[in-house]
Amino acid sequence: MNDRLKMQDPRVQYPQPPFPKQPQSAPGIAARMEPTPDHGEVSYTGSGRLAGRKALITGGDSGIGRAAAIAYAREGADVAIAYLPSEEADAQEVIGLIEAEGRTALALPGDITDENWARELVAKAVAGLGGLDILVVNAGRQQFRNDISELSSADFDKTMKTNLYALHWISQAAVPHLPAGASVITTASVQAYEPSDFLLDYATTKAGIVAYTKALAKQLIEKGIRANVVAPGPFWTVLQPSGGQPQEKVENFGGHSAFGRPGQPVEIAPVYVLLASQEGSYITGEVFGVTGGAGIA
Repeated sequence: MNDRLKMQDPRVQYPQPPFPKQPQSAPGIAARMEPTPDHGEVSYTGSGRLAGRKALITGGDSGIGRAAAIAYAREGADVAIAYLPSEEADAQEVIGLIEAEGRTALALPGDITDENWARELVAKAVAGLGGLDILVVNAGRQQFRNDISELSSADFDKTMKTNLYALHWISQAAVPHLPAGASVITTASVQAYEPSDFLLDYATTKAGIVAYTKALAKQLIEKGIRANVVAPGPFWTVLQPSGGQPQEKVENFGGHSAFGRPGQPVEIAPVYVLLASQEGSYITGEVFGVTGGAGIA
Protein backbone atom coordinates (compact mmCIF):
# COMPACT_ATOMS: atom_id res chain seq x y z
CA MET A 1 0.00 0.00 0.00
CA ASN A 2 1.06 3.58 -0.67
CA ASP A 3 2.59 4.82 2.61
CA ARG A 4 0.55 8.01 2.40
CA LEU A 5 -2.66 5.97 2.55
CA LYS A 6 -1.66 3.84 5.54
CA MET A 7 -3.50 4.64 8.77
CA GLN A 8 -1.31 6.99 10.80
CA ASP A 9 -1.41 10.07 13.00
CA PRO A 10 -1.97 12.93 10.50
CA ARG A 11 -0.25 15.41 12.81
CA VAL A 12 3.14 13.79 12.20
CA GLN A 13 2.57 12.49 8.68
CA TYR A 14 4.49 15.41 7.16
CA PRO A 15 7.16 17.90 8.32
CA GLN A 16 6.36 20.29 11.14
CA PRO A 17 7.84 23.74 11.74
CA PRO A 18 10.17 25.35 12.50
CA PHE A 19 11.44 25.56 8.92
CA PRO A 20 14.59 27.39 7.75
CA LYS A 21 14.40 30.87 6.32
CA GLN A 22 14.21 30.56 2.54
CA PRO A 23 13.42 33.82 0.78
CA GLN A 24 12.83 33.67 -2.98
CA SER A 25 11.82 36.21 -5.57
CA ALA A 26 8.26 35.80 -6.82
CA PRO A 27 6.95 33.58 -8.29
CA GLY A 28 9.58 31.19 -6.86
CA ILE A 29 10.73 27.66 -7.65
CA ALA A 30 9.32 24.71 -5.70
CA ALA A 31 12.54 22.67 -5.92
CA ARG A 32 14.35 25.29 -3.81
CA MET A 33 12.01 24.88 -0.86
CA GLU A 34 13.14 23.16 2.34
CA PRO A 35 11.53 20.79 3.05
CA THR A 36 10.53 19.99 -0.54
CA PRO A 37 6.73 19.98 -0.91
CA ASP A 38 4.96 16.70 -1.64
CA HIS A 39 2.83 17.31 -4.74
CA GLY A 40 2.20 13.59 -5.20
CA GLU A 41 5.18 12.95 -7.49
CA VAL A 42 5.68 9.59 -5.77
CA SER A 43 2.85 9.45 -3.26
CA TYR A 44 -0.30 9.87 -5.39
CA THR A 45 -1.86 6.70 -6.81
CA GLY A 46 -4.70 6.99 -9.33
CA SER A 47 -7.64 4.71 -10.01
CA GLY A 48 -8.98 5.81 -13.40
CA ARG A 49 -11.64 8.21 -12.14
CA LEU A 50 -10.92 10.77 -14.88
CA ALA A 51 -10.24 8.44 -17.77
CA GLY A 52 -10.47 10.27 -21.09
CA ARG A 53 -11.07 13.70 -19.55
CA LYS A 54 -9.31 16.83 -20.77
CA ALA A 55 -8.22 19.37 -18.15
CA LEU A 56 -6.77 22.88 -18.14
CA ILE A 57 -5.10 23.97 -14.89
CA THR A 58 -3.72 27.46 -14.33
CA GLY A 59 -0.76 27.63 -12.00
CA GLY A 60 -0.13 23.98 -12.80
CA ASP A 61 3.65 24.18 -12.42
CA SER A 62 3.83 24.19 -8.61
CA GLY A 63 1.84 24.05 -5.41
CA ILE A 64 -1.78 22.99 -5.42
CA GLY A 65 -2.05 23.28 -9.21
CA ARG A 66 0.89 20.91 -9.66
CA ALA A 67 -0.68 18.41 -7.26
CA ALA A 68 -3.95 18.56 -9.20
CA ALA A 69 -2.14 18.09 -12.52
CA ILE A 70 -0.29 15.00 -11.26
CA ALA A 71 -3.45 13.54 -9.76
CA TYR A 72 -5.50 14.18 -12.90
CA ALA A 73 -2.92 12.48 -15.11
CA ARG A 74 -2.80 9.48 -12.80
CA GLU A 75 -6.59 9.34 -12.86
CA GLY A 76 -6.45 9.11 -16.67
CA ALA A 77 -6.86 12.72 -17.87
CA ASP A 78 -4.93 14.65 -20.49
CA VAL A 79 -3.71 17.89 -18.91
CA ALA A 80 -2.73 21.38 -20.06
CA ILE A 81 -0.94 23.58 -17.54
CA ALA A 82 -0.69 27.37 -17.70
CA TYR A 83 2.15 29.14 -15.90
CA LEU A 84 4.52 32.11 -16.06
CA PRO A 85 7.55 31.75 -18.37
CA SER A 86 9.84 32.20 -15.35
CA GLU A 87 8.35 28.98 -13.91
CA GLU A 88 9.51 26.86 -16.87
CA ALA A 89 11.79 24.60 -14.80
CA ASP A 90 8.96 23.55 -12.49
CA ALA A 91 6.53 23.27 -15.40
CA GLN A 92 8.74 20.91 -17.37
CA GLU A 93 8.91 18.57 -14.39
CA VAL A 94 5.11 18.44 -14.35
CA ILE A 95 4.94 17.88 -18.11
CA GLY A 96 7.29 14.93 -17.69
CA LEU A 97 5.16 13.46 -14.89
CA ILE A 98 1.98 13.76 -16.99
CA GLU A 99 3.63 12.14 -20.00
CA ALA A 100 5.00 9.34 -17.81
CA GLU A 101 1.38 8.30 -17.27
CA GLY A 102 0.89 7.99 -21.02
CA ARG A 103 -1.29 11.09 -21.11
CA THR A 104 -1.11 14.15 -23.37
CA ALA A 105 0.61 17.07 -21.66
CA LEU A 106 0.40 20.63 -22.95
CA ALA A 107 2.61 23.48 -21.69
CA LEU A 108 1.11 26.98 -21.89
CA PRO A 109 3.60 29.61 -20.66
CA GLY A 110 2.31 33.19 -20.48
CA ASP A 111 0.97 35.93 -18.22
CA ILE A 112 -2.73 35.61 -17.39
CA THR A 113 -2.94 39.29 -16.42
CA ASP A 114 -2.88 39.90 -20.19
CA GLU A 115 -6.49 39.49 -21.30
CA ASN A 116 -5.54 38.41 -24.80
CA TRP A 117 -3.32 35.63 -23.46
CA ALA A 118 -5.87 34.56 -20.85
CA ARG A 119 -8.35 33.91 -23.64
CA GLU A 120 -5.80 32.50 -26.08
CA LEU A 121 -4.55 29.89 -23.63
CA VAL A 122 -8.06 28.42 -23.50
CA ALA A 123 -8.14 28.16 -27.30
CA LYS A 124 -4.71 26.52 -27.28
CA ALA A 125 -5.80 24.04 -24.62
CA VAL A 126 -8.92 23.10 -26.57
CA ALA A 127 -6.91 22.64 -29.76
CA GLY A 128 -4.05 20.77 -28.11
CA LEU A 129 -6.21 18.43 -26.05
CA GLY A 130 -9.02 18.00 -28.55
CA GLY A 131 -11.59 19.50 -26.22
CA LEU A 132 -12.03 20.61 -22.62
CA ASP A 133 -14.19 19.28 -19.81
CA ILE A 134 -12.30 20.23 -16.63
CA LEU A 135 -11.24 23.82 -15.91
CA VAL A 136 -9.21 24.53 -12.77
CA VAL A 137 -8.56 28.26 -12.26
CA ASN A 138 -5.91 28.11 -9.59
CA ALA A 139 -3.08 30.56 -10.38
CA GLY A 140 -2.81 33.29 -7.79
CA ARG A 141 -0.73 36.24 -6.61
CA GLN A 142 0.00 36.71 -2.91
CA GLN A 143 2.46 39.36 -1.73
CA PHE A 144 2.26 40.54 1.87
CA ARG A 145 2.23 44.22 2.81
CA ASN A 146 2.39 45.00 6.53
CA ASP A 147 0.46 48.27 6.36
CA ILE A 148 -2.22 49.75 4.09
CA SER A 149 0.20 52.57 3.27
CA GLU A 150 2.54 50.01 1.65
CA LEU A 151 -0.13 48.52 -0.64
CA SER A 152 0.34 50.44 -3.89
CA SER A 153 -2.21 50.78 -6.66
CA ALA A 154 0.15 48.72 -8.84
CA ASP A 155 0.15 45.95 -6.22
CA PHE A 156 -3.60 46.03 -5.88
CA ASP A 157 -4.11 46.05 -9.63
CA LYS A 158 -1.78 43.10 -10.25
CA THR A 159 -3.40 41.00 -7.53
CA MET A 160 -6.88 41.79 -8.85
CA LYS A 161 -5.91 40.96 -12.42
CA THR A 162 -4.15 37.72 -11.50
CA ASN A 163 -6.75 36.41 -9.06
CA LEU A 164 -10.06 37.84 -10.32
CA TYR A 165 -9.86 39.35 -13.81
CA ALA A 166 -8.07 36.29 -15.18
CA LEU A 167 -10.67 34.04 -13.55
CA HIS A 168 -13.35 35.88 -15.50
CA TRP A 169 -11.47 36.00 -18.80
CA ILE A 170 -10.52 32.32 -18.69
CA SER A 171 -13.95 31.14 -17.56
CA GLN A 172 -15.71 33.26 -20.18
CA ALA A 173 -13.48 31.82 -22.91
CA ALA A 174 -13.84 28.24 -21.65
CA VAL A 175 -17.59 27.95 -21.05
CA PRO A 176 -18.56 27.67 -24.75
CA HIS A 177 -16.28 24.63 -25.03
CA LEU A 178 -17.52 22.80 -21.92
CA PRO A 179 -20.01 19.96 -22.47
CA ALA A 180 -22.68 18.81 -20.06
CA GLY A 181 -20.93 16.90 -17.29
CA ALA A 182 -17.95 19.24 -17.28
CA SER A 183 -16.59 20.84 -14.12
CA VAL A 184 -15.16 24.24 -13.21
CA ILE A 185 -13.07 24.42 -10.03
CA THR A 186 -11.65 27.60 -8.53
CA THR A 187 -9.16 28.06 -5.71
CA ALA A 188 -10.08 30.52 -2.98
CA SER A 189 -8.61 30.44 0.54
CA VAL A 190 -9.44 30.49 4.22
CA GLN A 191 -8.35 34.13 3.78
CA ALA A 192 -11.79 34.77 2.28
CA TYR A 193 -13.26 34.10 5.73
CA GLU A 194 -10.44 34.86 8.17
CA PRO A 195 -8.26 37.47 6.43
CA SER A 196 -4.75 38.24 7.67
CA ASP A 197 -3.99 41.90 8.30
CA PHE A 198 -1.01 41.83 5.91
CA LEU A 199 -2.95 40.31 2.98
CA LEU A 200 -5.56 42.99 2.29
CA ASP A 201 -5.63 42.64 -1.48
CA TYR A 202 -5.18 38.86 -1.57
CA ALA A 203 -7.95 38.20 0.95
CA THR A 204 -10.27 40.54 -0.95
CA THR A 205 -9.75 38.61 -4.18
CA LYS A 206 -10.28 35.27 -2.48
CA ALA A 207 -13.64 36.41 -1.12
CA GLY A 208 -14.44 37.56 -4.65
CA ILE A 209 -13.58 34.14 -6.05
CA VAL A 210 -16.09 32.53 -3.70
CA ALA A 211 -18.88 34.90 -4.74
CA TYR A 212 -18.03 34.70 -8.45
CA THR A 213 -17.98 30.91 -8.48
CA LYS A 214 -21.22 30.56 -6.54
CA ALA A 215 -22.92 32.90 -9.00
CA LEU A 216 -21.36 31.13 -11.98
CA ALA A 217 -22.56 27.78 -10.66
CA LYS A 218 -26.17 29.01 -10.86
CA GLN A 219 -25.69 29.83 -14.53
CA LEU A 220 -23.75 26.74 -15.52
CA ILE A 221 -26.02 24.13 -13.99
CA GLU A 222 -28.54 25.15 -16.66
CA LYS A 223 -26.00 23.69 -19.11
CA GLY A 224 -25.30 20.61 -16.98
CA ILE A 225 -21.94 21.99 -15.85
CA ARG A 226 -20.89 22.11 -12.20
CA ALA A 227 -18.75 24.85 -10.57
CA ASN A 228 -17.22 24.66 -7.11
CA VAL A 229 -14.59 26.31 -4.92
CA VAL A 230 -11.74 24.82 -2.92
CA ALA A 231 -10.65 26.99 0.03
CA PRO A 232 -7.24 25.88 1.33
CA GLY A 233 -5.71 26.84 4.65
CA PRO A 234 -1.94 26.83 5.22
CA PHE A 235 -0.39 24.69 2.47
CA TRP A 236 3.35 24.32 1.96
CA THR A 237 3.73 25.85 -1.49
CA VAL A 238 6.25 28.15 -3.14
CA LEU A 239 3.70 30.98 -2.86
CA GLN A 240 4.68 31.35 0.80
CA PRO A 241 8.48 31.93 0.80
CA SER A 242 8.40 34.00 -2.41
CA GLY A 243 6.74 36.98 -0.74
CA GLY A 244 3.41 35.50 0.29
CA GLN A 245 4.40 35.54 3.95
CA PRO A 246 6.98 37.44 6.01
CA GLN A 247 10.02 35.18 6.54
CA GLU A 248 9.39 34.91 10.28
CA LYS A 249 5.97 33.46 9.47
CA VAL A 250 7.46 31.08 6.88
CA GLU A 251 9.65 29.64 9.64
CA ASN A 252 6.56 28.65 11.64
CA PHE A 253 4.14 28.25 8.74
CA GLY A 254 1.20 26.00 9.60
CA GLY A 255 2.28 25.63 13.21
CA HIS A 256 -0.90 27.38 14.39
CA SER A 257 -3.15 24.81 12.72
CA ALA A 258 -4.84 22.05 14.68
CA PHE A 259 -2.31 19.67 13.10
CA GLY A 260 0.71 21.74 14.14
CA ARG A 261 1.97 21.72 10.55
CA PRO A 262 1.08 22.97 7.08
CA GLY A 263 -0.74 20.78 4.60
CA GLN A 264 1.17 19.26 1.71
CA PRO A 265 -0.26 19.85 -1.79
CA VAL A 266 -0.91 16.12 -2.31
CA GLU A 267 -3.28 16.20 0.67
CA ILE A 268 -5.69 18.51 -1.16
CA ALA A 269 -5.43 16.88 -4.60
CA PRO A 270 -8.19 14.32 -3.88
CA VAL A 271 -10.69 17.15 -3.41
CA TYR A 272 -9.89 18.46 -6.90
CA VAL A 273 -10.30 14.93 -8.24
CA LEU A 274 -13.68 14.48 -6.54
CA LEU A 275 -15.00 17.79 -7.88
CA ALA A 276 -13.79 16.99 -11.41
CA SER A 277 -15.12 13.44 -11.46
CA GLN A 278 -18.59 12.03 -11.95
CA GLU A 279 -18.48 11.01 -8.29
CA GLY A 280 -19.17 14.68 -7.56
CA SER A 281 -22.25 14.71 -9.78
CA TYR A 282 -24.51 16.33 -7.14
CA ILE A 283 -22.02 18.97 -5.98
CA THR A 284 -22.21 22.51 -7.35
CA GLY A 285 -21.97 26.00 -5.90
CA GLU A 286 -20.15 24.61 -2.87
CA VAL A 287 -17.02 25.70 -1.02
CA PHE A 288 -14.77 22.87 0.16
CA GLY A 289 -12.58 24.04 3.02
CA VAL A 290 -9.30 22.18 3.55
CA THR A 291 -7.94 24.37 6.29
CA GLY A 292 -6.22 22.16 8.86
CA GLY A 293 -9.11 22.52 11.25
CA ALA A 294 -9.69 26.28 10.96
CA GLY A 295 -13.06 25.95 9.19
CA ILE A 296 -14.58 28.43 6.75
CA ALA A 297 -17.65 29.59 8.68
